[in-house]
Formats: sequence, structure tokens, C-alpha cells
Amino acid sequence: MSQAKLILATVTALQLLMATAVAAVQVALPGCPQACGNVTVPYPFGFRRGCFRKGFNLTCDETRHPPKLLLGDGVEVDAISLADGTVHVQTKVVAFRPLYTNGAVGARRSIDYNYSWYGGLPEVYKSGAQLAVSTEHNVFVAIGCNFIGYLVAVSDGGREYVSTCSTLCNGKTRDALCTGVGCCWTTIAQRYPGYQVMFKDLDDTVTAYTGQSRASVAAFIVDREWFVGTMQNTVSFNDFVNDDFGNGPSSMPTVLQWWLDVDSDRDLVVKDPRSASRWRCISSNSFAAYIGDAVNKVRCNCSDGYEGNSYIVDGCQDIDECLRPDVYPCHGTCINMPGTYRCSAKKRIISLAGLITIIAIVAGFGLLFSLLGVAQVTKKLKKRRAKKTRQKFFKKNHGLLLQQLISSNKDIAEKMKIFSLEELEQATNKFDHNRILGGGGHGTVYKAILSDQRVVAIKKAKIVVQREIDQFINEVAILSQINHRNVVKLFGCCLETEVPLLVYEFISNGTLSCHLHGQSENHLSWKTRLRIALETARAIAYLHSAASISVYHRDIKCANILLTDTLTSKVSDFGASRSIAIDETGILTAVQGTHGYLDPEYYYTSRLTEKSDVYSFGVILAELLTRVTPVFHSHSSEVTSLASHFVSLIRDNRLLDILDTKIVEEGGAEDAEVVARLAEACLSLKGEERPTMRQVETTLEDVQNSTVNLSSQITRVNQNAINDQSYKGSKGGEGTRLYSLEKEFIQSSEIPR
Repeated sequence: MSQAKLILATVTALQLLMATAVAAVQVALPGCPQACGNVTVPYPFGFRRGCFRKGFNLTCDETRHPPKLLLGDGVEVDAISLADGTVHVQTKVVAFRPLYTNGAVGARRSIDYNYSWYGGLPEVYKSGAQLAVSTEHNVFVAIGCNFIGYLVAVSDGGREYVSTCSTLCNGKTRDALCTGVGCCWTTIAQRYPGYQVMFKDLDDTVTAYTGQSRASVAAFIVDREWFVGTMQNTVSFNDFVNDDFGNGPSSMPTVLQWWLDVDSDRDLVVKDPRSASRWRCISSNSFAAYIGDAVNKVRCNCSDGYEGNSYIVDGCQDIDECLRPDVYPCHGTCINMPGTYRCSAKKRIISLAGLITIIAIVAGFGLLFSLLGVAQVTKKLKKRRAKKTRQKFFKKNHGLLLQQLISSNKDIAEKMKIFSLEELEQATNKFDHNRILGGGGHGTVYKAILSDQRVVAIKKAKIVVQREIDQFINEVAILSQINHRNVVKLFGCCLETEVPLLVYEFISNGTLSCHLHGQSENHLSWKTRLRIALETARAIAYLHSAASISVYHRDIKCANILLTDTLTSKVSDFGASRSIAIDETGILTAVQGTHGYLDPEYYYTSRLTEKSDVYSFGVILAELLTRVTPVFHSHSSEVTSLASHFVSLIRDNRLLDILDTKIVEEGGAEDAEVVARLAEACLSLKGEERPTMRQVETTLEDVQNSTVNLSSQITRVNQNAINDQSYKGSKGGEGTRLYSLEKEFIQSSEIPR
């Protein structure tokens, strides 16, 4: 650790040297100390009353020689950087010796522990979230034998694994490069003020590494640059895991990241339309840059040609470039100007040979510029043709009509924007394949970052016929009027391509289908599934009855239900949706949908009604209860429909045969029975016997709130059918008929979707 301290001391000395060179630049508030010992303390940080911003207070321990700058609960600060918004600190190493049932070699051991790790941050930093571990500058390191080290973030949504790596040992072998033999390291995926560090044993015995039964394990978060360049070459891993436990270093250099919040720090961050982020700090001649994809976290710096502290009024001062010829060379007369400098050349007497040389150079450049001019003209012609093509598509896609609609309706104008193709190409890096989030029957979805730093999803539709393009303006008008917290928001569209592009809000946590049937490690609890079902039901009920024009989604399925970071559901993909007048109950249309979700009545009659969405929602309820896909292979290898199989089991009182065991373990069996009866009603073969989505919503609210007992909940579900008695009388026959219809769907030709 002495060499590590020496390197950090050198860095600090260089910073002090640079600070001395620009002594006129004020980094702290007037009357406040600018350093503690060898560490410069720029505002918003400080350690005296009135010298720091709330949440950025430090402590200067002047009892030490030299004085030490401390953060939080006594963590030593090595350096603070305004340029990249970082704080270099010394953080603890989590280390311990594992426990064994006895001291014998080969006895069972237990390395299944978890510890809390904080970068010295007190409670105010843990909750304030304006100071966190830098994912760019740090790595997670674990040292020991035959175990897995986990870095875990704990939030309201539960436990989230951030990083993990595993180590193996063979005898007393150690890997000096820390690549998995006795030592491993990995990057950190997400920034937090603190984490849990967990250790998991890979082997129940210590037979594989005889003689190391007293070996210890350790883990820490460390500055990547320091770790790769210094520790791997100078620090022995045996210092952590040898028999004399405790000789290893107790702390490591770690880089924390800090920022301002544009919502809560308005006295330091002000709007500036000239800046790329539309913000700057309180000092003029400064700018604010966003931190990653966050739209409210910024870091400030002085503009080019200025230096100082952008968080102080007039903190960014003009640089006199003429005083720094090594950095700003000038071979004439240097004239300093605000934010820049001008260099006027000295007058010289040019000889004849020099004149000929100049003429030759000018002639050469003339020929070069002529060639470049031809290329430029060709480029302009291509741009002009591309512009005309975009204008042609804009008119063809009813762009003028949509512009008129937006200009005449203030509500739509606030929600909708017509984007240019150039904007969306820039936001997606020209629709790079690496930006693809997924795709469906109607197109491909890309992740994009707009010029205002908003992260959005852009849907690029597939080539469609002219009739579908003609309906596009009507669908955009419908989506622009939908305003529901559980429906994905439409921000705008682009009409300058052959088929229009839609710009939606970006939902980062994937689809419900991924969480139920995919590889997601996040288990959805029964309460979470019930809430997702209720939120989805509210959104569909809103589309059916609360929107200004009734909208039938026509493709309700788990893959079209997106989940936010807080697992809030968002109904998406309105590519197949249809709108109808309020006084209509259904429309005749070509059949579209997805296997396993398609309403049998709609399939055979081509009549689309609101009950078609109810049937599809019934399949989703069955998936939430069973975690079985809508179409699956039975034990006899026969393709089976979840809807028919589920209804058959419900009517035979065999719900437990297919119910997800996790629901039973969580004590949700009674509520699950009510939801199962609701799903059975939604999956009725006849649309008129299915409940409305408003009735489905009410029943799910009762289940969630537990406002009625089990028997009354089941009775309410059964009363949603219009003709309950006739339904019961034909119960067995309908089950058989439903199964046969579903079987026909699976064996029939592919449905367009």
C-alpha cells in the first residue's frame, strides 16, 4: 500500500502545482479555505459552515500532520476533480476468514456470507443519490479460493445483482494477473452509493486445496487504472489470503462520481439554449453535460478558452493564452481575446524562389479545390434528390394533413411532434443494428437518444401496401389522444420515409413474456403479477370505453406488455389496432392476431368486438397463474393450447395441477382461484358470455384489495356472464368445442401478424 499512497500523493502534488500556476482562479467561495492539507477543496464541496452546498460537506482533520480531508464516516479523500466530477477516496476491504465445522482438512466449510459496503457515505448520501460509485473508473475484485463474489444492489424492487466473478484454486497456485485463479475482477454495471457484498462457496470441502484450510477471502471496489497499473504488479494476493490473516491492506483507492440535479439544484443550474444539453451552471461561459442516459443529472465545466469553477458566479475566467506559449503556440504577435487568442504573422520579404514556390502551391491547391468542387456539386445534387424524395413521402403519408391537425389542436400539439428523418437517423446512428431492441409483425424497434437527451424507442415499420399507409394518419390521431399511465406514450412520428416511423417512450425492463417465460432472473411475486394484471386491465378498459374514440387493440399478449424499472405495466404495439365509432359494437375486418391469444369467435366470423381483447386478456391471466406458454407441447408431444387445457382443468376442479408452485408458496392460492375463475369467464367461447374489461378491472381490484371473501369473489366472476344458467348447462360441450377450435388454430395456416 505504500507505493499506492506514493502514486496518489504524486497525483495530488501535480494538482497543487497546476493550481499554483493559475492562482488567480478562485475554486472555493469567497472567504472559504481552498484546501485541506494537500487536497484542493472546490465548491460545491467544503468543510466550514457556509462554504459547502447541502450534501457536499466534508471534514478537515487538522489534528493530523499534514491535515486529512475526510468524507462521511471518516473515509480519507485523496483528490476532488471538477473536470470529470469525481472524488478519489480510500474505501474499506471486505475480508474475513471462513468458518469450518472443525479444523480438519476435508471438513465441510461455510462461505455463504453477505456484508454491506459503502464508500464511506453517511445516511444522507445513501438517500440523496448525488454521490455514487463510478462505473467508468472502478472494478469489483474478489480474492480467495473456490467461491463466487457478488456485488448486489438493494432497492424497493428487491435485490439486483450488479456484478459477479468467481475464483478457483489448484493447490497453492496464485494468478498474478488476477484472471480467475485465486483472484478475479469484473466491471460494475450500475452506480449506487452502496452495495451488499456476498460470498458463495463453490465447493463443500477444502480437500481440493489441502493446507489452505485457514485461507481467507476478500473483496473490494477499486480504481480500475490503479488496480491494473499498480496493484497487479506490486501487491501480493497472499497478503489477503495467507495464514497470518490481517497483514493485507485494509483500504483501496476508489473513485466516486458526483453530479447536480436539474430539478433540485436550480440555483446552480440554469437554462441555456446555446448549450447542447440546454443547461449551464451559474457561472457564465460554462456548460452542463448529462451523466450517461440520465436526463436530470448533469456535470458542469467551463467553456473552451475559460477555466475555474463553473459552480461559482463568474467562476469561469478567461485564459490568457499568450502567457502559455507551450500550450498555445504562436509564431507571430499573440493577442489575447475573450475565450480565444489571435496570432498575427510577422511581415517577411519573400524571395523570387519563394514566390515561385507559393505560386506552385496555390496552383496545386486550385486544382485540388476544383476536384473537390466537382465532388461537392455531386454531393449537393444527391442531397437535393434525397430531399425531394423525403418531401414526396411526406405528402404521400398525409404529412400536410397531420400538420394541420396538430396546429389546430393544442392538446395534440403538446404531445405530438413531427420529426425529420435526419433527426431520427442521428438519434439511432443511422439505424445501427446494435440499437435494435426487438421486432414484431409490424416492424423493428430501435433505441434512440434525441437531441434533447431523451431516450426513446423508434418503431420502423415493414413495407406495407398503400391502403395501410392511408390509414396511418387516422391511427396516429388516435394514439395522440390516448393518455393513460399504463399505455406507452407516443411522442411523435416521421413521415419522410416510404412507411412512417413512430417515436415512443423507452421502457427499459423488457416484456412480461420475458419475465414469465424467458431467461430473466427476476422472479415475479404473486402480488406483482396481480398488480400487472390489474394495470393491464385498466389500460384495455380505458381503450374500450374511456378514450374519446373506442379502440380495439387486436393483439393483446404478454410480448406487447412492457415493464418499467418499477415493474409498472405499459401496453404497447398498436400496429394492428382498430378504432370504431361509439355507437358501433364491432366491425368486419381481416383476421390478425397471434397463435394462442386469438379469439375463436373472431377467427371464424371476422367480426372484431371488444370481447376479442377480453379473450386475449384471459390467456394472459392463465399465463400469470401458470407460467406456461400459450401454445405448448403436452406429455404426448401433441401441440396443446393453454386456453383449452386451462379451462378443462378449472372445470374438473384441478387448478393445483397447473398452478405455479411459487403462488402457493407465497400463500396466494385463494386469490389465484378467484383469478382463475375470472380467466375461465374471459375464455368463454361465445363473446356475449364474457365479461367486459371494466368488469374484469373491478374484479381484480377486489382481489387486490381483499375487500370481499373468496365465495363472493367467485360469485361476482360468474355473474359477469350474461346468461349464467345456459352457460352452466352447456359447460361440458363448450369445453370440448373450445379445445377443438384451439386445435384447429394451431393446425391451420399461419395467421398474419
